[in-house]
Amino acid sequence: MGETPSTFHPSFNAGVVIEARVERLTSDAGAVIVREVMERSGIIEWLTERLHDPRQPHLVTYPLADLLRTMLLLFAQGWRDQDDADALRLDPALRLAVAGTRSTTPLAEGAHLASQPTLSRLLDILTLEPNRPALREAVGELAARRLRAERGGHKLRYLTVDVDGLPVEVHGEQPGSAWNGHYHQRMYHPIIACAAETGDLLDARLRPGNAHTAAGALDFVLDLVDRLEGSMCQVAAVRMDAGFPEERLLAGLEARGTPYVARLRNNRALDRLAGPYLKRPPGRPPAEPRLWLHELEYQAGP
Repeated sequence: MGETPSTFHPSFNAGVVIEARVERLTSDAGAVIVREVMERSGIIEWLTERLHDPRQPHLVTYPLADLLRTMLLLFAQGWRDQDDADALRLDPALRLAVAGTRSTTPLAEGAHLASQPTLSRLLDILTLEPNRPALREAVGELAARRLRAERGGHKLRYLTVDVDGLPVEVHGEQPGSAWNGHYHQRMYHPIIACAAETGDLLDARLRPGNAHTAAGALDFVLDLVDRLEGSMCQVAAVRMDAGFPEERLLAGLEARGTPYVARLRNNRALDRLAGPYLKRPPGRPPAEPRLWLHELEYQAGP
């Protein structure tokens, strides 16, 4: 006897049933699953409540939520070029996954996805000054919702936040790009933060290509830690590379009571302190790697 294909009923549209069939109706059926993830996370509703939409309501054909879902679903399905939107406007799976209406209404004659010019105008809306904070916060908010869902609604007890600069090379004279002598290239130099334990991107902020590694780090880190301890964890500790330790940032973390660890650039004084511990202990080398930790105190003259 043959096996009965299993079916899936998405919660966002009870009138839709998904099952594996021999007919090839669309190559983007996974969009419905991605929409289900969006729906259960609630991130689209969270965003639309915080984003400013300057369009005149009586001229709006596609609500902001539909446009956001369209853009994210196209990205999730591998359609990176906005021109792809015009070729996929009538795809049945994408229309069902994007629409806010129920049952088979999104498949009615004349119903289709937003065009490429409409999605381009969406990008203009998202880059408005009032909307940038909401987009940045949404990255960490989504990660927090996922982690709480995995833990039955509870926050993590402890989270390590990796803060780093990310060189992004450009090939042109893009506004904000600049030559960076350290990396020997024209670039942007955004600052990013990720969760060390999970790999989730938590926040990012664009900076000019010639920005110092620690430029803007104090406001960036303290604001992020406040948000994370409100939504994702009880205690957020900060881990930084050698370009970040400077007086204002470290003093700000200490004043807030935030645990941190940072790599320091080598200098002769540190090398001299570490010298006695850099030799392998006598005897046959161990069969497996071993790690020794030594605690030292050092204070620079200035």
